[in-house]
Amino acid sequence: MVDTIGSGPRCVALVGPYLSGKTSLLEAMLAATGSVSRKGSVREGNTIGDASVVARKRQMSIELNVAHCQFMDEDWTILDCPGSIEFWQEGRNALMAADIAVVVVESDSSKAGVVSPILKFLADRSIPHVIFINKIDNPVSSQEETISALQKVSDIPLVLRHVPILEGEKTAGYIDLISQRAYKYKEGEPSTVVEVPEELVDGHSIARQELLESLADFNDDLLEKLLEDVVPDKKDVYRELIDNLASDNIVPVMIGAGETQSGVFRLWKSLRHDAPSAQKTAERRGFSINNEPIVEVFKTSQAKTGKLSHARVWSGEINDGISIGGDRVGGLFRMFGSESSKINGAVSGDVVALGRLKEAKTGDVLTLSGRAENSNSWNGLLSPVYSVAIEVEKHDDEVKLSSSLAKLVEEDPSCSIEHNADTHELVLHGQGEIHLSVSKDQLSEKYNISVITRRPSVPYKETIRKQVEQHARHKKQSGGHGQFGDVHIEISPRPRGEGFEFSNRVVGGTVPRQYIPSVETGVRRYLDRGPLGFPIVDIAVCLFDGQHHAVDSSDMAFQTAAQAAMREGMPKCSPILLEPICKVEIDSPSDHTSKVNQIVSGRRGQLLGFDTKEGWKGWDTVYANLPQAEIADLIIELRSLTQGTGSFRYEFDHLQELSGREADIVITQRQESLV
Repeated sequence: MVDTIGSGPRCVALVGPYLSGKTSLLEAMLAATGSVSRKGSVREGNTIGDASVVARKRQMSIELNVAHCQFMDEDWTILDCPGSIEFWQEGRNALMAADIAVVVVESDSSKAGVVSPILKFLADRSIPHVIFINKIDNPVSSQEETISALQKVSDIPLVLRHVPILEGEKTAGYIDLISQRAYKYKEGEPSTVVEVPEELVDGHSIARQELLESLADFNDDLLEKLLEDVVPDKKDVYRELIDNLASDNIVPVMIGAGETQSGVFRLWKSLRHDAPSAQKTAERRGFSINNEPIVEVFKTSQAKTGKLSHARVWSGEINDGISIGGDRVGGLFRMFGSESSKINGAVSGDVVALGRLKEAKTGDVLTLSGRAENSNSWNGLLSPVYSVAIEVEKHDDEVKLSSSLAKLVEEDPSCSIEHNADTHELVLHGQGEIHLSVSKDQLSEKYNISVITRRPSVPYKETIRKQVEQHARHKKQSGGHGQFGDVHIEISPRPRGEGFEFSNRVVGGTVPRQYIPSVETGVRRYLDRGPLGFPIVDIAVCLFDGQHHAVDSSDMAFQTAAQAAMREGMPKCSPILLEPICKVEIDSPSDHTSKVNQIVSGRRGQLLGFDTKEGWKGWDTVYANLPQAEIADLIIELRSLTQGTGSFRYEFDHLQELSGREADIVITQRQESLV
């Protein structure tokens, strides 16, 4: 058997859809290494992963779980990634640090489409990966049906590694197609070697031949042997499997059940022999390997002791107290779920947590000379698809909220904060309703801040249809100098998108030159709220006449007169409501394109067309214009339609007139809020 013993510390990421059983598999893998004496349970809330109060309250993974362990005297780090698509950013970041990924799926062909974005991400970045069909003790579909459905959404050929041994409808074990050995499950223990059942001999031989033919697609010598009916040496088959897995040419498929620990020891054995070394991964990522330390941060978290930067060491050695990335490391730790143990040093391949690196952020590559620009295929950030306006329950928490949100975004870069200048709201953007609900819980649990969230306001605007001339005078006498300003203005509409323009046609000094800017200032101050209650856009105001007083006129008097003229004139200009329209690109599996079109039409959208999504097999992108008011909960309906896989991107495009019942509702709500 080909062996990779001595390849140094390695890292495996567990990824897969929500409820596929990754956290249970993590527990089973740790139990198989002896790292835990008793396998924890998600239901009982005693797992190594998902240890935070919020995660256990929700009984779901909401962030990356990191666990260091040893298998057969080799160092490993397991990265257990959240399954929910709303926390996919954590998984994407973790995969950049992994040597190999285990894609955990259920034995259910109807859920294969949910795995599509994960498999596409792995294939696009040439990250070696295997598929582990979990819950094989309680399958919904046959192995053949499940693999067939998965192959339809995988760009890379799937290679069957295990053939199940059935006893009635129960999976009792499997045959390994490379070693040609049969194993029978023993709950909580490694599987035992048994004879290949006689009734499976022919089927096993056919499946093994298909495996060899898949490998022969990448090796002419192996193909020649198969054509000549020469049985290849097992060592050669192993070598082909390892090389093609490392090159991401094939995806081996294994079976098991994390809940009962079935097939878990064999999974470990396969990882031990098949997973690339950290050096090969660093070379794939484009890092220049030498004795100089190179460290890449893939996660940032806040611990009781302060900020932790979780990182992979790609080159060289680091120790506690080293200056790297422009900061001095204030503690070096290995992670085991929520527990950390201090270590003195780490070598190439290790996954560690670096304490108190103030400037380091997720995605940074740290060297002795500072922070390097990460040009090594870092995956970037997901576009926001859901937002909430946020405010504190207690006014005293205002200052603390800003610093806490900054830490929240640092931990979870798929969140972002915006101070909306139009609506004057603090808006938190993220990946979905659950995602931002968890963020709200995190603010409460970690930072003791109670906040109120609501749907963000839509930045409606208003403009006019009709030109009007308006006169206004501000006159006040109260002893001493009085106040006097008199203006005649013309208010007229401008083409959509042209904005505001001020001009003057004053002749003869009826309004002295020094007061004309004051008139413009007064007009601009009125533009913040028009007769409908919204900011005014696309109008022109021209000062064409007026009067002044040699003693009582002042800048303030003319500002006040201008505001009065606008206040009296604007309602006469036939004001209309404008709503923001966004350009939207919606990605979904092609099977759902027609229903996506219906969603757009049902949300007052304008369909612009659709096309195949570039580089995605069986996916389309729908192009549309959609009112911003209809985007707020779009992701909820879209994910419901597409088993959680659909997504979209949007940007403001233009303002469009809104009339009828929809406009009446918006204006009424606005007027009520201003009372």
